[in-house]
Amino acid sequence: MQIWVDADACPAVVKEILFRAAERWKINTTLIANRLLRTPPSAYITARQVPGGFDVADARIVQEVQAGDLVVTADIPLAAQVLGKGGHALNPRGEFYTPDSINERLSVRNFLEELRGSGVQTGGPPAFSQADRKQFADRLDAFLQKQPR
Repeated sequence: MQIWVDADACPAVVKEILFRAAERWKINTTLIANRLLRTPPSAYITARQVPGGFDVADARIVQEVQAGDLVVTADIPLAAQVLGKGGHALNPRGEFYTPDSINERLSVRNFLEELRGSGVQTGGPPAFSQADRKQFADRLDAFLQKQPR
């Protein structure tokens, strides 16, 4: 199993949690972004820069992910593709996307996108909180504990 990170919009605190988990669990963790990323020196952590463009990083993750891998992303369409390949998808707030919930999430996302396209102000997500950080760390740790070694 490997961890893939949709790193362009991933909060720095979540990346730090992932870096510590990669070292503690000795699990390969790859950050994909269309900008240069700094990562700590580690045998388990790498960063790959992809060309700029719409969904280029997402396409690379989908190309690379294998069944059983974990992808950290807030991108719902990417999460749907990961689940379709047998992977696991966790958002930075610590919520796992599931086959049962992903279609509803996609519908809500598409509806809000249509509203924004018609000029309606829908607002954004709430600020990333300490509770979000803790939930992400707890869910990641619980997930990694269940993985075969």
